[in-house]
Amino acid sequence: MKLSPRKPEEPDVNLTPMIDVVFLLLLFFMVSTSFIRESSLKVDLPEATGEALVEQERPIDIVINTDGRFTINNVVLTKPTKEQLSTELGRTVGDNRDPHIIISADAGAEYQYIVTAMDTAQALGYTRLTLATRQTNNGQQ
Repeated sequence: MKLSPRKPEEPDVNLTPMIDVVFLLLLFFMVSTSFIRESSLKVDLPEATGEALVEQERPIDIVINTDGRFTINNVVLTKPTKEQLSTELGRTVGDNRDPHIIISADAGAEYQYIVTAMDTAQALGYTRLTLATRQTNNGQQ
């Protein structure tokens, strides 16, 4: 019985599963990355602890400065009356029946400005209001 020595087989490296895993990781990190919205105005937000809000649609931003200047999606209103605020908010919202409205008020802004913005939005029938704050580390700084 004559046995011939077997020739060693060259290892075959299949890269397809590795490429699939890399693409899945890339997709995971792209989807799970949070994108930070930055306002063009400098507003010192008050601090709070809690969960960050997950955005599902393009919200309406109401930014209130310490001097009473309101900005609704980049439209500036200087110390507007409730009627002016209502008109501009209704124009900005358009056909959306229940928009998500985020009120970003400076920590030094008068409380009356915030109440006026909330009252105007609720008078127009908008119920999804959020007050923006800065995230703190469990009360520690």
